[in-house]
Amino acid sequence: MDNLKNNILISPPAADSDRGMRLDRFLSGCFPEFSRSRIQQLVKSGCVSADDDLALDNSFRIRPGDSFTLEIPPAVEAVPRPENIPLNIVYEDADILVVDKPAGMTVHPAAGAWDGTLVNALLYHCRDSLSGIGGVLRPGIVHRIDKDTSGLLVVAKNDAAHRGLSAQFAEHSVERTYFAVVYGVPAPLSGRMETLIGRSPFNRKKMAVVERGGKRAVTNYQTLEVFHNAVSLVQCRLETGRTHQIRVHLSSRGNALVGDQLYTKSGKSSVVLPSALKTLVNDFPRQALHAATLGFIHPLSGALLHFESGFPQDMQALISALKSK
Repeated sequence: MDNLKNNILISPPAADSDRGMRLDRFLSGCFPEFSRSRIQQLVKSGCVSADDDLALDNSFRIRPGDSFTLEIPPAVEAVPRPENIPLNIVYEDADILVVDKPAGMTVHPAAGAWDGTLVNALLYHCRDSLSGIGGVLRPGIVHRIDKDTSGLLVVAKNDAAHRGLSAQFAEHSVERTYFAVVYGVPAPLSGRMETLIGRSPFNRKKMAVVERGGKRAVTNYQTLEVFHNAVSLVQCRLETGRTHQIRVHLSSRGNALVGDQLYTKSGKSSVVLPSALKTLVNDFPRQALHAATLGFIHPLSGALLHFESGFPQDMQALISALKSK
């Protein structure tokens, strides 16, 4: 379909069936390794030319026989700086990687956390294996898990992988299972929570179940164990992936996550437990939530991939203590 020499791409001649098609759509079909937004960016930057030196924009209408040359500029360095931070990489190939993120690590740089993030670590780890997402040498963050949530996360290394993974997340076809330790005993013990989740009207740092204006959120849950009739281990399978979804859904039912300072209502410290366990539970330093399984179709090879992550040490210790006393 195309020739690639020194970052020069040449499209095949347009067919009769392409007549009247927008330029950006035509080029996206010729070069599926680039997203349509990336193609539009190249056209706007003057990196696309035609045989007859026409001035081109994205709305240019294709004529049979038209052929175009794309000059792909070198990907620019990402703004975040690479940092040599150890990572637990559970899978990696030329297109994607899956990382088991520790609790306490922010995924993406933001105000108050410009360094020490997963992106900083990935920029160092990947180095020359990144071909650029949208023309920038950066890992493609397709989904996120909260700073204080541990577990599995998939990352794209190039535009084609990023586009393929993003489509699966948009279609809600990615398998994601989490384990949470919560206050109380869910009633019923298993079920399906489907609500709208949006920004809380009372606290802009929080998300909340809302009546209107939010996004559809679906969590399937099952109570696996109950400890002292006061704390429970719950498995959650996500159909959607909204911000703080599990934390919001469970807390809205009266089962806030152990250690969740944002969504734990006052009075939870009165949970009825033996003294030592009560202190252990109420002093747990982060929300007890772990992204344990991740399954998806490889965006380039089409292979079905499935990954599992055991409990991190802190949650394992918490659960073992609850079982033993």
